[in-house]
Order: sequence, then structure tokens, then C-alpha cells
Amino acid sequence: MSRIIRFHQTGSAEVLQFDDLPEPEPAADEVLIHVHALGLNRAEVLLRQGRYLEKPVLPSRIGYEASGVIVALGEGVQGFSVGEKVSTIPCFSQTKYGVYGEWALVPSRCLAKYPDNLSDEQAAAIWMQYLTAYGALIELGRLKENQFILITAASSSVGFAAIQIARQQGAKIIATTRGIAKKQALLDAGADFVIVTGQDNLVDEVMLATGGKGADIIFDAVAGPLLQQLARASAYEARIFIYGALSLETTPFPLQQALKKGLTVQAYTMFQVTDNDERFSRGKQYIYKGLKEGSLSPVVDKVFKFDQMVAAHQYMESNEQRGKIVVKVR
Repeated sequence: MSRIIRFHQTGSAEVLQFDDLPEPEPAADEVLIHVHALGLNRAEVLLRQGRYLEKPVLPSRIGYEASGVIVALGEGVQGFSVGEKVSTIPCFSQTKYGVYGEWALVPSRCLAKYPDNLSDEQAAAIWMQYLTAYGALIELGRLKENQFILITAASSSVGFAAIQIARQQGAKIIATTRGIAKKQALLDAGADFVIVTGQDNLVDEVMLATGGKGADIIFDAVAGPLLQQLARASAYEARIFIYGALSLETTPFPLQQALKKGLTVQAYTMFQVTDNDERFSRGKQYIYKGLKEGSLSPVVDKVFKFDQMVAAHQYMESNEQRGKIVVKVR
């Protein structure tokens, strides 16, 4: 029997509980791993609260990202072997294949070997953040050298990943954060300009940074009423990718600005990459190359112990983190 984290009702972080469950035999095309570390994501908070894109089937497993070692292979699995270090790629249902626990069972398609130069903690902090940013900025947005990109909620793990990818492309990076405390960390990470939305006028600061042009690509995790400001801060024929809804408020469409500037406002999730084999393959190659060369390097903010999972979720909800929150299992 091994400890697995599930929740039997939706709600606050306290609904997460440890259940003792036996290790399963992997079915065809499945792989069983012993988990070393877990990377936390906002999607898991939303699932636990009952507000995610998929609804939990109670009692529900939870979790997208884990690093660990393969201990068993199902029939038909190719390209992997027992004893290899792997990390999970979020291309599965959390409620069926959630990875919070001492073991995780996942489809082989959703596994990747990780470079030897990465720790277990870093390996649990790769795929959600980099594939999310890659899909919008590179696969769909075609971000080019010297274009201006505006990244909201930039101190999140996805925000830091977007900064690294934008730097790699040679873009000009404008990052936003709500408080002054995170400004220097974003500058150190490679942002050319940092707007503190709690004290600065977003539109004015973007126009100042871009010489009056506006941002060519906007990568937004907030939505809500902020979208109106983002539209005003956009360049002509800019693309706005909305990949999150931290605001939780209604998101009014900025019709007048969209018509005036010919804007594209696009809802986006990482699954637009992982559900498409060609995009998925290109994304993995891009990220592997960046990790090998060092242009992409996971930023781990804080590491919690396995028994501290409730505290780790509470910390994520505090919005204090600067990068990835990781839970050490072994």
C-alpha cells in the first residue's frame, strides 16, 4: 500500500487527504512510476475547487506534473524501460491519472525523459509551463525578434517560462506584477520593462515602453475587466492570448478596440499543443533544445515536503510565489 492524495469533496486545500491504495498493474500503453517530486499548477487548485475545465469524479485523484522512476510498463509501451527517470506531461485527465502520490500511473504518450543536468525538483517543473508558453508564443503567435510581448501575472511559473522563451526569440519583454516586491526578480529573469499594476497605469506604461506602438502579442493569465486595458495597450493587429482567468470576474469583450485595431482575442490552453501530434512533437523538441542549451531553466520558488501538500496549495493561492512550487515526495 502507498500513500495517494485524493479529495472526496470539493473545497479549500483542507479537502486534500492521504489515502492508502495498492500500486496498480499498468494496462496497455500505460506506465507506472515511483514519484520523486511533484510540480503544482493552478489547474489543480481549480479542480479541487470544482471550477476547472473538467469536473472531478469523487473521490478524485489530482495532479498533472511528476518526476520519478519507471517501475513497470504496460503492454505495447515503446521507447521507455524500467529504471529510467521520467517526468509527466499534462496530456491526460487529472481525475483518471492524477499524479499526487507515491506512485503515478500515466499513458506512455504523456511521459518524457529528462536531461541528466536537471534535479528531480526541476524535472517536475518543465512541461506545463514551457508547453503552455510555447504554444501561444511560438506555435500560434509566431513571436519574432524585436516584437513587443506583454506578459501578465509574470511571476508565475508560466510567466517565467514565457520570459525565457521570449528572450530566446529576441523579443522585447514587458512583464506585469501586482506588487513592487516581485519587480526586481522579473528584471533579473530577463524582462526589459516591468509594470507594477498596483501603482502604474498599465496602458500608459506599455505605450511608453513601445514608443506609442503598443504590444504585438499579449499573453494573459488574468482576463476579467483587465482585457479592456490590454486591448488599449495593444498594437495594430495584435494578438491577445488568454490562457487563464485569475480575475474570476466576467470578461467583457473589447469590441471597439478590437474593431479599431483589428485585434485577435484568442482563448488558449496547452491542450491545443498536446492534442495535436505535430505540434506536440515540435514543442517537445523546442523545449529539449532549450533545456540542453541552458536558455530554458525551470525556476523553482519553494519546495514543500509531501506531508505539507495542504500548505503548498495554500501557498499557491496566496499568489506569493515567484516561479514553480514543488513538493518533494522521495
